[in-house]
Amino acid sequence: MIARTLAKARTQPSVAAAVLIAFGGALTICGFFFFQYVLGYPPCPLCLDQRNAFYVSVPLAVLLWVGLNFGASRKVIVGGFIVIAAIMLWNTGLSAYHAGIEWKFWPGPNDCSGPVNNFGSAKGLMQQLQSIHIVRCDEAAWRFLGISLAGYDVLVSLALALTAACGAKVSYGRS
Repeated sequence: MIARTLAKARTQPSVAAAVLIAFGGALTICGFFFFQYVLGYPPCPLCLDQRNAFYVSVPLAVLLWVGLNFGASRKVIVGGFIVIAAIMLWNTGLSAYHAGIEWKFWPGPNDCSGPVNNFGSAKGLMQQLQSIHIVRCDEAAWRFLGISLAGYDVLVSLALALTAACGAKVSYGRS
């Protein structure tokens, strides 16, 4: 199955685009879960917002991949790639905004603090306040080569947006 898919991806650029988006997005999801659950870096509210683009784009790319293998209409394929490109382009902007907050280029949102949903009794509130861990949007938890996770998300999201745009272009031109 994998060998057949790779062979088809070499001859059909739209299949290659769907496969790249699906695998690239899935690897990114694995990456942010690795940083959260293995390395112990809790996400801030903006980080959680940035994940949504991958939660939508990866399944959509898999559906495009399946549709390309089973003869889906050109309009559906082109539309799917355009949706992924738009979502990933939006996420590129959101990630750049987040990276700018980390570099102190502009202020971040006021809600970059831990949630307190249930106040309960006064004693319970005091216990919640003592145990709450605030994850700030304006402090990069990790950097590699001077680039934070939000900065890397800019690069990944932009690459996936361009891949989806190329997929839409070649799918539009196919018969």
